[in-house]
Amino acid sequence: MRGRRTAAGHFAGGDPVSDTVLRALLDAASATYRPAGPFAYHFARGKLGADPLFRLLLQRGMFPAAARVVDLGCGQGLLASWLLAARHLYECGRWAREWPAPPKLLGLRGVDRNPREVARARRALAGDAAIVEIRQGDIATLETADFGPVDVVTILDVLHYLDFAAQESLLRKVRDALPAGGRLFARVGNTDAGLPHRVSTAVDLAVAFARGHRLPRLYCRSSRSWIALLEGLGFSVHGEPMGTGRSFANVMLVAQLPL
Repeated sequence: MRGRRTAAGHFAGGDPVSDTVLRALLDAASATYRPAGPFAYHFARGKLGADPLFRLLLQRGMFPAAARVVDLGCGQGLLASWLLAARHLYECGRWAREWPAPPKLLGLRGVDRNPREVARARRALAGDAAIVEIRQGDIATLETADFGPVDVVTILDVLHYLDFAAQESLLRKVRDALPAGGRLFARVGNTDAGLPHRVSTAVDLAVAFARGHRLPRLYCRSSRSWIALLEGLGFSVHGEPMGTGRSFANVMLVAQLPL
């Protein structure tokens, strides 16, 4: 029987070791944001606890064992905090046996255009400045050289804010920046999802407004269109299921360049 999803972001009634790890991971990753203020902390705890993406990235072992990561549209740096907390728990022997080892971050560069998000990320992650670099900038205007050495690029819930030409231009630059075997993780909306997709985009707009962004026009595609675009750029692509509920309207695309 499936466990009940709780506000802590895990399944009650599931494996107790995994639940304990998830609670410890959520506590550690969100505590990083206390120095950045109440909003940063509560947003981090709510997002990391409610969004299945973060848990699934670890449980499915989607990252290589050691990785240099570029997180485009990084917001306040939640992915960096999550991965660093996971690795710390693993190295302390507090990891679930059935889960693959979390990646060792060789470096993570985040880019976001919102100065308030960048300020919160820098303050929260100041203790990891040797590994994590957060830049303010528009991902649509990045050049290939701006990526630096990279093994994995993540673009999570961001691409639909760029117009169609800018989406293709950015993905082409990602392709050019990655080495052979390099990976791209892109969570995108799927217009084929119908009503769930419309609800999801409405929530995205509300969250963007609450975080100080102007209400943008969204440029959405079907999952088939996203896959065709990435395959046309030379990636092999598969989708990772994101569960049910609101996340069902989104698709996690795992794209990899040939070796």
